[in-house]
Amino acid sequence: MSSEPAEFSSMNASALTTLMETYGEDVWNYAYFLARNRAVADDIAQETFIRAYKYLHSFRGEASVKTWLLQIARNRWYSYRSTAFVRRVTLKETVGLDLAVESAEEDFLRQSLSGEVWGLVLSLPRKYREVLILQAHYGLTMDELAQTLGVSLSAAKSRLRRARRQMNDLWEKELTPE
Repeated sequence: MSSEPAEFSSMNASALTTLMETYGEDVWNYAYFLARNRAVADDIAQETFIRAYKYLHSFRGEASVKTWLLQIARNRWYSYRSTAFVRRVTLKETVGLDLAVESAEEDFLRQSLSGEVWGLVLSLPRKYREVLILQAHYGLTMDELAQTLGVSLSAAKSRLRRARRQMNDLWEKELTPE
């Protein structure tokens, strides 16, 4: 069970503010990672906290509050992506692309000592990139990964193993002189 602060057990304006201050940056960065658009990330993050406020009574404490919020953000992204407006109005080539602006997460990853590795991670297909970032950057456990991704524990382990294998292959290609 989760050992989250007691102030989150009954939601009021003060507790919501604390929740947003504690997890707001992580939720926004994850939303931006998914959407690749600042305005959409803002909307997703806002909707995430609105849903958290509205449905706090359904939080069972089986995972951390952070994992629960990231799962809500992920579900909001998929809902946003499937809306008729997005399918009709957004050009397929530009969905998820906002090349002019890097997220704070991408900026941090590029500036870190392992920038090359994270560059390779960002080149992976979304499902592998997502599992690696959730595990390495956000420090989610395997159970939390499975819950956030909405897959079984064995599927999460398998996805992580495949992602690591693809990363290893990419890294080997990077190191091999042409």
